[in-house]
Amino acid sequence: MAKLLNDAEIQAQIGQLPGWAVTGREIQSVRKFKDFLEAIAFVNTLVAPAEAAGHHPDLAISYNKVTINLTTHDAGGLTAADFDLAKIISRLP
Repeated sequence: MAKLLNDAEIQAQIGQLPGWAVTGREIQSVRKFKDFLEAIAFVNTLVAPAEAAGHHPDLAISYNKVTINLTTHDAGGLTAADFDLAKIISRLP
């Protein structure tokens, strides 16, 4: 099982991720797009990196807004895998 990060480790990691925030046992980013088609196109860009990492975000789509939540469910909180994938997602257009 993946090692849970402590509060200091979480704060150090989130400080390197503009546009992301800690919400309980998850990290979250909200991305807004011109319209629904652009929002869905963005979601489709998440598939390959998530599959490659074997780590999948929880997504909520509301017209032109995509909310991305990351947590390591089987560990019960935040691990390095969440921040690694968040860094990749942050580089997506």
